[in-house]
Amino acid sequence: MQAYWAYIPGMTTDAETMIVPNDFPELKSLVWNRDPLRAMPACEAFALYERNWRFVDTRRLTEREMRLIRDLAAAYGNGVLLVS
Repeated sequence: MQAYWAYIPGMTTDAETMIVPNDFPELKSLVWNRDPLRAMPACEAFALYERNWRFVDTRRLTEREMRLIRDLAAAYGNGVLLVS
């Protein structure tokens, strides 16, 4: 049985979608100042990726985390991840 806060591929933008940063290596590194085991709203995870993309080591992204980022971009960024 999958916990309600776990990432589910093909997510929607409903308020129930929560992401556990500890499950995704690069997201975990972005939340260095908070508990990585504490679930966060998917929209907040998306904002963290966008705001801190320069700190993401793309060589370390797992297939699962790349899928998460694509799904977050589709759900919250109209298919686009704005990075600089």
